Amino acid sequence: MNFSKITDSLFIGDTPLREEYDLLRDLGVRLVINMRLEKCPARDLHKPPLKLLWLPTIDSPGLVIPIRFLERGVHAALQTIREGGKVYAHCARGRHRGVAMGAAILIALGYGPAEAIQLIKQQRPDADPDMFYIRSRILRFARAWQKID
Repeated sequence: MNFSKITDSLFIGDTPLREEYDLLRDLGVRLVINMRLEKCPARDLHKPPLKLLWLPTIDSPGLVIPIRFLERGVHAALQTIREGGKVYAHCARGRHRGVAMGAAILIALGYGPAEAIQLIKQQRPDADPDMFYIRSRILRFARAWQKID
């Protein structure tokens, strides 16, 4: 599993296998946000299981991530963090969709969009939040979140 610790409460990476859930649990992760359309999350057989949130999206400039998906993930992440848990956001390789979700979570936690993007790039060199269709979603989420918050 290839992942990066972004903050004390947020990790971003690639798709975890079911046998890697124990590692996530050991790190304090309580919520796994899966941004992949092409691969639904593997059920966690542990008791209690990790909470799995599937927000199926495609990594394509033609089919952008719906803002409502980012909002849904952020609300679940904020609740998990408030309860003392940590969040693992992922996509196929932890470069685009999972990064957009991670940036949205950081923005909801009070980071500015540029600050969130910079932190992710610093902590996860594989991340590419500057890809035009990912960056546009991050900035659009930030504007939408300002109206909600």
